[in-house]
Amino acid sequence: MTEKEKMLSGLWYDANFDEVLVKDRIIAQDLCMEFNTTKPSDEKSKKILDKLIPNMDKTAGITPPFQCDYGWNIEIGECSDINRNCYFMDGGKISIGKNVYMGPNCGLYTANHPLDFKTRNKGLELAEPISIGDSVWIGGNVVILPGVTIGSGSVIGAGSVVKDSIPENSLAVGNPAKVIRKIEQK
Repeated sequence: MTEKEKMLSGLWYDANFDEVLVKDRIIAQDLCMEFNTTKPSDEKSKKILDKLIPNMDKTAGITPPFQCDYGWNIEIGECSDINRNCYFMDGGKISIGKNVYMGPNCGLYTANHPLDFKTRNKGLELAEPISIGDSVWIGGNVVILPGVTIGSGSVIGAGSVVKDSIPENSLAVGNPAKVIRKIEQK
């Protein structure tokens, strides 16, 4: 099994020295840099995003600067908007529903490392998916950790660190983020 197959299967893998994963990250870094230095009014900007994130709906948008590890492991649904300076660590799949609003400076981190430093020093990591449902609003400076699912209709308050999954139609805030109430949808 290749390191990429291990990564996509949720197994421990070596991302640092695997030629395929290193090459894929360099391609994504080049595309991110090109996207981030292209005028948003330039049609080329959209073409770069199409290459970087092929599973992004044409009606979704990302405001530069933006960074990700691979791009091909991200799905973004229709009419979703990712604000400036967000970073998606997409070793694990990142799925974003439709009509999602993400504030600036958010980080979605799918990678975990071993707690034991001797094992960690071997360069292994484990990627767990992040899933964000439809019609979610994520405030600025939010951190979402590996394995988290945020249910549709939820709101995550600015500055929150989301380490546990959040049910649908919930308002969650804090570090760590806690549900403080249900949201009644009209």
